Amino acid sequence: MNLASRFSALLCAVLLLLLAPNLHAAKRPKFSKKDQLVTISTSLGDIKLILFDATPKHKANFLKLAESGFYNGTTFHRVIPNFMIQGGDANSKDSDPDNDGMGQPDAPTIPAEIRPEFKHKFGAVSAARQGDFVNPERASSSSQFFLVQNHQGTPHLDGQYTVYGQVISGLDVLDKIAAQPKNERDRPLTDIKMTMKVEKVKKKKITELYGYQYQ
Repeated sequence: MNLASRFSALLCAVLLLLLAPNLHAAKRPKFSKKDQLVTISTSLGDIKLILFDATPKHKANFLKLAESGFYNGTTFHRVIPNFMIQGGDANSKDSDPDNDGMGQPDAPTIPAEIRPEFKHKFGAVSAARQGDFVNPERASSSSQFFLVQNHQGTPHLDGQYTVYGQVISGLDVLDKIAAQPKNERDRPLTDIKMTMKVEKVKKKKITELYGYQYQ
């Protein structure tokens, strides 16, 4: 190998060494210092929650609906004390209370993102869905969700429904909603309507304000 060839080979090697760290860094996922904080406002108070990055389909879908105003005017149409409160059905916006919870017949579903590390503890945000007999894949409703109100959690639901978020403020509001008078279908006698707001907040500030620890 002549001198020019050796120099060319050495130059290529140096360039590869210089570029390698940048190529490696480009493959790393970006770490965001901010998160979306969701506020659900009701006549009984505000509920604040965050959504998990590890359930990306559910997080993206919920944020899309919340930011578009879809949830505004919907109600918590099913409340069971010491269990959960459920809402998010578009039907609950109309004047017919009997169709609340039935959902839209052509509404899409979201593939299950059931993860063992996410449990149905007090304040868990979980996706409603149809039963296993018609939905063996356990796909989630595109809009309906429930918040676990039992202070000891509902562990019998673990592995059955997708948990994709956590209430970090306003747990007392869950108790107030669950305590409302209701009919035989567990629908509150007085509409508990919601509006939603999404804002980007620094994760550090969320931890400082609400004590939520990011993993």
